[in-house]
Amino acid sequence: MQLNTIKPAVGSKQERRRVGRGIGSGFGKTAGRGHKGQHSRAGGYHKVGFEGGQMPLQRRLPKRGFKSRTLRFVGQVTLTDLQRLGLGEVDLLTLKTAGLVGELIRSVKVVKTGELTLKVSLKGLGATAGAKAAIEAAGGSVA
Repeated sequence: MQLNTIKPAVGSKQERRRVGRGIGSGFGKTAGRGHKGQHSRAGGYHKVGFEGGQMPLQRRLPKRGFKSRTLRFVGQVTLTDLQRLGLGEVDLLTLKTAGLVGELIRSVKVVKTGELTLKVSLKGLGATAGAKAAIEAAGGSVA
């Protein structure tokens, strides 16, 4: 290969379409713009989503749903996870080091899924009503 033999890949370069150069070119007269209307005129412009004055689709459809931006910072831990962990005192740092919650998590809630027989003390963690009852029944506490 030499510098004077290098060529672009086949099909990567296209010649510019020359419009308005007579009937024989195939793009004479209206130059591929059709007849009349906003798009046929110089400077004819409309913004994305404009439908000629008709109510645009994004305004015709109803607003729906909500996605909390803080949801990704809230973690969940089950009673089974606490049982498997096997520690007497559990806080956010111990859950992060054990890999039960991600590094970005700022608050954790314990949910009632599974069984708990260990005496577990929660420090700075939330718990659902059922989970709290299960932890206290096992002799633990929720602070």
